[in-house]
Amino acid sequence: MTKKAHLVLADGTIFEGESFGFEGETSGEVVFNTSITGYQEILTDPSYCRQIVILTYPMIGNYGVNREDAESSKIQAAGLIIKEYCEHPSNWRSTQSLAQYLRDNKIVGVHKLPTREIVRHIRDKGAMPGILTTDNGQWTMDYGPKTAEKGNSLIEKAKKLPSMAGQELVHEVTCKTSYVVPPAGGKKEYSIVAYDFGIKQNIVRELAKRNCEVTVVPALTKPADVLKMKPNGVLFSNGPGDPAACEEIVENIRSLIGKLPIMGICLGHQLLGLALGAKTFKLKFGHRGANQPVKDLKNDKVLITSQNHGFSIDPASIPAEMIVTQINLNDQTVEAFEHKKYPILSVQYHPEAAPGPHDANNIFNKFIEMVTNGNSKY
Repeated sequence: MTKKAHLVLADGTIFEGESFGFEGETSGEVVFNTSITGYQEILTDPSYCRQIVILTYPMIGNYGVNREDAESSKIQAAGLIIKEYCEHPSNWRSTQSLAQYLRDNKIVGVHKLPTREIVRHIRDKGAMPGILTTDNGQWTMDYGPKTAEKGNSLIEKAKKLPSMAGQELVHEVTCKTSYVVPPAGGKKEYSIVAYDFGIKQNIVRELAKRNCEVTVVPALTKPADVLKMKPNGVLFSNGPGDPAACEEIVENIRSLIGKLPIMGICLGHQLLGLALGAKTFKLKFGHRGANQPVKDLKNDKVLITSQNHGFSIDPASIPAEMIVTQINLNDQTVEAFEHKKYPILSVQYHPEAAPGPHDANNIFNKFIEMVTNGNSKY
């Protein structure tokens, strides 16, 4: 028998659906992603730590899951909400159904929810905490006495959940010890240190494709220890939570600026901005999807990019040394910057995609060019 499930938002709104994943209760910030494909990459992206993800594409699960498409070692999202689950996946790469994947990872999954209505609600009210729960099937939306009591209790519980603002979540997703990924072709030309703030594996793969030996280090690795490795460059990765809450990491980044070529992606981009003197702010509902238009101010071209973030650099706070090079065409937020003096290349979006278009993949080539030139401007 299919079990009823409910999404209870912190503002008191309740939506009803049916369980198709792990049965239980979970909570987190409720956000939405507009990508048409890539649900496995989305679920395993550490940037979704403590977030319940709504996928706006109507049917999900039709191609199953496989080992190759995971962006980390497990599902990182706190829960999954979709419109319609496909029970019978069909793809030659599929090794497991999405439902079983969720159950194995103990992740609550709910379908038959009015996803379009929920997304419109979040766009109007902003991303907010919520509870996703399954029950014994007795709770209906008729709101009898027992239903009202249970609903009210969950609403009160949801209201007490913390906002994403102020949360430092990097410590929950970073690696415990360093590890090395060799160049994909076996020929080492560059040595790159990648700080793991919640790094997606496709970032590492893109560097490895470009003859880089990548040493992935924990988030709080001391700058002196990195410099002892004598890398050709450093990358600051994506990750979850509020960048302004990562004070120790920002100090470490500040100590590395000017010492060697640097690239920042997503959270790493925001942390770099903070280290250089800018400020960050929380977006109303964030940018999450594979269709975000970004305009390059140097060549007047537009890239369609993959994005996943809820915070952004405040353009009014940017110091004179930082040069904004790209902006988001939907809301004019900062998408990339360079530095007047130091070899720094920083982007808010995900040039490694996974999922998403590959318009911005050339950013990695620009980083390699910067690394090749050493500590001079590229």
